[in-house]
Amino acid sequence: MHSNSQIKSSYTFHNNVTLLKGGLPYFSKLIDLIDNARSSLQLQFYIYEEDDTGIEIANHLIQAVGRGVIVQILLDGYASRKLSTNFKKNLRSQGIRLRFFEPILKSKKFYFGRRLHHKIVVADGRQALVGGINISNRYNDTPGQSAWLDWAIYIEGESAFELYKICDQFYTKNKEERITLDKGSIMRATDLKKNTPVRIRRNDWVMNKNEISASYMNMFKQAEHSIIIMSSYFIPGAFFKRNIIKALSRGINIKLILAGISDVGIAKYAEKYLYRWAIRHGIEIYEYKRNILHGKIAVSDNRFVTVGSYNINDISAFASIELNVDIENKEFAAGVSKTLLNIIENECERVSPLKAIKSFSILEKVTHWLSYELFRMIFTLFTFYFRKNRRASQLY
Repeated sequence: MHSNSQIKSSYTFHNNVTLLKGGLPYFSKLIDLIDNARSSLQLQFYIYEEDDTGIEIANHLIQAVGRGVIVQILLDGYASRKLSTNFKKNLRSQGIRLRFFEPILKSKKFYFGRRLHHKIVVADGRQALVGGINISNRYNDTPGQSAWLDWAIYIEGESAFELYKICDQFYTKNKEERITLDKGSIMRATDLKKNTPVRIRRNDWVMNKNEISASYMNMFKQAEHSIIIMSSYFIPGAFFKRNIIKALSRGINIKLILAGISDVGIAKYAEKYLYRWAIRHGIEIYEYKRNILHGKIAVSDNRFVTVGSYNINDISAFASIELNVDIENKEFAAGVSKTLLNIIENECERVSPLKAIKSFSILEKVTHWLSYELFRMIFTLFTFYFRKNRRASQLY
């Protein structure tokens, strides 16, 4: 898909990677990273909830501090605003460094749509988790309730060190807060069984970063056979849709796995407005029926994979601070493709062309259209301030 020169210019090679499903597989690995950290832990999340899962993770972090591990936590000031004062005080009193990104009504340079949408954990600058999974019971397997469908990538190696630098940059206000790690000594102590090309991709409109969007555009341009996209809130903008159509015109088979059950009802209605457009252009649509779908992952030609926090809509493209990882590896991509095709086969229902084009009532079609237009209005509101002042805002 990519030339060797393109890969060498943006990827690191000394990495082990594993795809993790949300729920028990993810949270077991997260606790393992926390419990085995020796020097530092960095966590950045959009949502952290004070439920059983959040309390359990907090307890493990407190134990890590007791072993002498530096723990940094950066949470979004809007999505994690419901954490109680006592919970926050307890974390800080135990020695955890806790900060919020752009707290509502407290930030001096607040951009309405610029939220920290990261879901990152880095241990010792050597191991990392990146994906779409927040700290909440909804994303975990709890008694009587299975996790929302979501994904993360476990990384060991060079790209984990790159993530350490990004987390430290976002969290740190002054030199005294920095976590100083030596890449050479970390890499010498890391036993890498594979050398998988990985690159970190970011979207942050204020900082003029549009890397994840570019990864998707390159995927559409360079795909040779097939693309599978799983997206929880699939409401692409005009530029995104044009690139999909160009890929389809070259004969690329595109499968979409979308939410059959959504946590945001109006988003699902807006998606359904696009069903007719997608079916008309030859896209296969599959609705996931087992649970709420929250995953954001794509694979192309059994060669390229991108996973992370990025939703295919204009909020991710032009407002939120997003982070994905791209992986260029045939064996890994083939495994991801097999996993997604198995989900399509066993856990999804295909949206038939007849259903997408003819079966909705007039009232349903009007509802879908109104929902789509409302989302477009929300996107405009979320990105309005960037046109007025594109200087980076401060962390608080």
